[in-house]
Amino acid sequence: MSSSTMTRVFNFSAGPATLPLTVLEEIQSDLMSYAGTGMSVLEMSHRGKTYIDIHEEVRQRLRNLLNVSSDYEILLLQGGGRLQNVMIPMNLLTTKDDTADYLVTGFWGKSSSEDVPHFGRLHLAWDGESTGYTRLPTPSEINLTPNAAYVHFTSNETIHGVQYASSPGIKSAPLIADCSSDLLSKPMDVSKFGMVYACAQKTSGIAGTTIVMIRKDLLERSGKRVPGYLNYAKHAKSAESMLNTPPTFSVYVTGLICKWLQNEIGGLEKIERMNIDKAALLYSVIDQHAGFYRGHANKPDRSLMNVVFRTPSAELDEKFATEAKGQMLSDLKGHRVLGGIRASIYNAMPLEGVQTLAQFMTDFALKNG
Repeated sequence: MSSSTMTRVFNFSAGPATLPLTVLEEIQSDLMSYAGTGMSVLEMSHRGKTYIDIHEEVRQRLRNLLNVSSDYEILLLQGGGRLQNVMIPMNLLTTKDDTADYLVTGFWGKSSSEDVPHFGRLHLAWDGESTGYTRLPTPSEINLTPNAAYVHFTSNETIHGVQYASSPGIKSAPLIADCSSDLLSKPMDVSKFGMVYACAQKTSGIAGTTIVMIRKDLLERSGKRVPGYLNYAKHAKSAESMLNTPPTFSVYVTGLICKWLQNEIGGLEKIERMNIDKAALLYSVIDQHAGFYRGHANKPDRSLMNVVFRTPSAELDEKFATEAKGQMLSDLKGHRVLGGIRASIYNAMPLEGVQTLAQFMTDFALKNG
């Protein structure tokens, strides 16, 4: 074990999140001079051949990992999910009379819906606020608009810890998926979606890059009415799909994550199995100590990425996070919106970290229950 490993904590932050150690080591190795160029990726021109090769390799690795067909354009943008909340309705609602349907299953789904009224009509096809965002809707609860321009949902809610295990199966309109916190954590059939997008800093890289996979026929909706950087079609038509300077270093790191998943992990089926096993360890402790721990999400809808729970009191929640930090278990305090405790166990969280947390949880319950 290297000295760098010895001093690292188990980082359960919800994002920016922990990275694979081998990826960090490759970044460190490349930092001063990438591939013998005598300069860092941080310094090189985005129009030079070296960076263009990096950019194209990242897009191809994403296409290969997710089996994305040529019917889709892959864009590497800036601005995170917040900018996509604006770009999606701006591009896909062609008139103010168009309606967008949103399935709101937590804080981020609600946030995604809030800018729609600037560009068209918003319809909440389901909103779980009355239940505290503890579950996903059943198919019979979803009230879709006839001829909706699109249907949007959030695949994993990081704050409330609910996650779709698969697509909602909606076929009446293009399905738009915010996969910011679980892209590349499992296989997915992109062909079921009109668009999939994700900010990278949880499962697919570091802050700065937003991955957009959009079906090419939807690009036609942007037309000339959508200005400049906000226009998906202009990004797709620009040289190397780079309308402006992309977040070059962040794109490079996303490429390293893709390479790690392909070469070290062995693909998305294997990382999904690892993620299932990690989550099962923590949920088993919560269930075994149900009189002490209370999970936020209903069991069928529990997230594999963000395990959200409480102890019997806010004081014990605080004590839990403080004592855990003393055991090199970092960033376990729940989001300010919900409180409690949150363990984010994205792709790069090693099994050892989850095992250590599970033992700490058991010990804490026995001592304080």
